[in-house]
Amino acid sequence: MQDLLGRWIINTVALLLTAALVSSLAFSNVFVALLAAIILGVVNAIIRPVFLVLTLPLNILTLGLFTLVINALMLKIVDGLLAGMSTGSFLGTIWAAIILSIISTLLSYFLGKNTKKA
Repeated sequence: MQDLLGRWIINTVALLLTAALVSSLAFSNVFVALLAAIILGVVNAIIRPVFLVLTLPLNILTLGLFTLVINALMLKIVDGLLAGMSTGSFLGTIWAAIILSIISTLLSYFLGKNTKKA
């Protein structure tokens, strides 16, 4: 349970930092960002794998770069489900997805959420 809470906080901070860096991503308040982190986690767990399987040939042709488009689509889905979140243009959403991935990876690494348990 503690790991789930830690992951939720990391994702919320990553979303807020991304919104501060990318003008196309915005939240009306911190509570909306907290909800967006939960919804994005559920969307990434349920819908993203389906998209990845369906677009596998295209992903292979683009050497995995199409995954960036899928990540942006996941942000757009969350935007559609959550009032108080705005993603702007699709190109801006792709940039937000790239920055969000980088920030989330760095936060997870530096906060020790990727360490193996013995």
